[in-house]
Amino acid sequence: MSTVKPADDLEADPRVKAVFDDIRATRKSDFVNNMWRYLAFDPALLERTWAEVKAVMATPSTLDPLVKEMLYIAVSVTNGCSYCVHSHTAAAKAKGMTDGQYAELLSIVSLAGKTNQLATALQVPVDDVFDADRRKP
Repeated sequence: MSTVKPADDLEADPRVKAVFDDIRATRKSDFVNNMWRYLAFDPALLERTWAEVKAVMATPSTLDPLVKEMLYIAVSVTNGCSYCVHSHTAAAKAKGMTDGQYAELLSIVSLAGKTNQLATALQVPVDDVFDADRRKP
């Protein structure tokens, strides 16, 4: 259950329409998913969020687009965001993620969660070799 209700005609606002048109063009699809439809209650927030997502996720960089999606899945699992887990898993599959890669990703996410909790509980000190401020040249 959401905390806001999208307007009946979201694209009546020219700012919203411009963002939705850019989403469609960038993704080469007519589909504008619910995240953007619900963010449209605040056109400025919609514009800022889309600009950042586009810059990080849709702009070529040193990371492969599939790797970006898999990282997004990992963080979304850790943050407990069901919406993002679903949408970025679909995006990763569309970019070629196999069932085997997904299984391996989930094994890494679950292992990292376990060892993070153990390191936090034990308050293990960071080794000098891992700390850029204390690493010897």
